[in-house]
Amino acid sequence: MVGRSLRQIVWARLRRDRIAMICLIILILYYLIGIVGPVVGPALGLDPYAFDRKAISNTGGQPVLPNGGISADHPFGVEWGTGRDILSQLLWGLRISLVVATTATLLTVTVGVVIGIVAGYLGGWVDLVIGRFMDLVLAFPFILIVLALSNVLTDRITDLGVPKGNPSRIVYLIVVISAFGWPYLARIVRGQVISLREREFVEAAVAMGSSRRRILFTEILPNLWAPIIVYTTLLLPAYVGFEAALSFLGVGVIPPDTTFGAMLANSVNYFTKVPVYLFIPGSILAILVVAFNLLGDALRDALDPRVTR
Repeated sequence: MVGRSLRQIVWARLRRDRIAMICLIILILYYLIGIVGPVVGPALGLDPYAFDRKAISNTGGQPVLPNGGISADHPFGVEWGTGRDILSQLLWGLRISLVVATTATLLTVTVGVVIGIVAGYLGGWVDLVIGRFMDLVLAFPFILIVLALSNVLTDRITDLGVPKGNPSRIVYLIVVISAFGWPYLARIVRGQVISLREREFVEAAVAMGSSRRRILFTEILPNLWAPIIVYTTLLLPAYVGFEAALSFLGVGVIPPDTTFGAMLANSVNYFTKVPVYLFIPGSILAILVVAFNLLGDALRDALDPRVTR
């Protein structure tokens, strides 16, 4: 009988979890829509920048039709004051939100894993310096720093060659989110490495004369995939929420581009008159975050042999 690898065992456990599979399908659809939507959208007549003056009144700019202007031409309604299609904005905004959250997560995981492995394995003064630096980063008030440095760092990013406007602001969001997020993962990895560095397979690699780089990234790193994968699935929805919160506070992209946070911020002005403006982007954002969290919980259970099923 051929034994199964850890990947096969985890996948078999996930397939038995209906909630996890539903969440996985939802997330795949979100990413496919974020990638394909802005490309296919124009062919379907979806344009987030087009103003439909016929859908709003000339006085006040409120939608002509009830429930935010929901109709066959605008399934999710139109934006108050401009007549822009809400569905089109969601498609384009989903892409920006996923790009920011996914890229920031990859940077956070890369930096956190590398620094955590180095600190945990080397110990001594290296661990002390890295530990105090992590404490320093965590001591800064994240939201206040991001708001205060937004214009300054965005201009510096533009000076480095990134196009002015939303490209620079998107890069800024990715940089600041990942810059303040890596210490949490680094601490988790460091704690795991401290216990792994005393194992027999590490001592055997040292006795065989293996280089330090091989020990860190060939011997120790493969034993850290379980906590890294679980933390990544929980980090992605957190960063989606971060991006939405920062866009809500005005640090994100500027019009005519939009994200979930910008749409929620805009909907506050008209919530009492047209609640649809808040519920539609809010519900789509909530589904995305909940799907990530449930899939992360399922992965944690699948990777933990002590969990009773």
